[in-house]
Amino acid sequence: MYPSTLTQLARGNPFSAPLFTLQKAVEPETPVQKRRLAAAATAESADSCEFGSGKYYALCGFGGILSCGITHTAVVPLDLVKCRLQVDPAKYKSIFNGFSVTIREDGVRGLAKGWAPTFIGYSMQGLCKFGFYEVFKILYGDLLGEENAYLWRTSLYLAASASAEFFADIALAPMEACKVRIQTQPGYANTLRECAPKMYAEEGLWAFYKGVVPLWMRQIPYTMMKFACFERTVELLYKHVVPKPRSECSKPEQLVVTFVAGYIAGVFCAIVSHPADSVVSVLNKEKGSTAVQVLKKLGPKGVWKGLVARIIMIGTLTALQWFIYDSVKVYFRLPRPPPPEMPESLKKKLGLIE
Repeated sequence: MYPSTLTQLARGNPFSAPLFTLQKAVEPETPVQKRRLAAAATAESADSCEFGSGKYYALCGFGGILSCGITHTAVVPLDLVKCRLQVDPAKYKSIFNGFSVTIREDGVRGLAKGWAPTFIGYSMQGLCKFGFYEVFKILYGDLLGEENAYLWRTSLYLAASASAEFFADIALAPMEACKVRIQTQPGYANTLRECAPKMYAEEGLWAFYKGVVPLWMRQIPYTMMKFACFERTVELLYKHVVPKPRSECSKPEQLVVTFVAGYIAGVFCAIVSHPADSVVSVLNKEKGSTAVQVLKKLGPKGVWKGLVARIIMIGTLTALQWFIYDSVKVYFRLPRPPPPEMPESLKKKLGLIE
């Protein structure tokens, strides 16, 4: 009897050790547990692979192939007219005039000229652009550390996208040279199988890579704007426009935000990269020319020819690319981190929290 009575008294004692242990455990562990659940909710229940793993990079590259290959091929008719406006403004006076002249001379099928090198070239470019962007973004972010990666996130996006595009353009250059030659030199070649051997026989391997430097001049600023503007626009949309947090948005709602941010980024991309795009178009058409010679020939006004067509094309293109890329991530259940938030440690340093 006495032992059991003593046990009951001990359990009822408010100063006993178990209650102290329970209080000490509850106070620090409650917020930690919440953070774990919030951070792991997606990773444990939905994600098909680990963020930054080999599978993650491979599927991101596959998403890039689809997003760039499909979209660029879909707008081949508009791209063809845009290129002809740049290299022969006397003949092709406007977008609508360019379409009518092309159809009159080559028929409706003529609008599809250059689709094969476009699909192959931009698929390879998409693989490198999106795949390497994810690689470099994580790599540079780890080098900077969590706090600096947040403070310098725009610079991080710019550096990662520029690094990725450097390699992407090397993959794109041969097919881009063939595409422009087919589209802007009527009678030279109608297909990739005709064009590539002919170019190699006339100018050697240099024919496929002589446009890589102006391609870098066009594509690197374009891609830097495309990724940095997109990332920051998504962040601002969720912060100021979307009426609820991203975590509460459905997947279709998130993809709508992706499309809108992509279109906004695309407009800026077109403006930034258009002068170099004009130089590339003329350079790949004319044998023996250099980028400097073409730039002098076009002049300040000439490099802006075809800008309206390019804004329409690139705006739509960029929006669709981001939409397809994000849809691939959703389909394969890849990790899709939310817009970055200030780390707790940085909030404490800045005195935002105690």
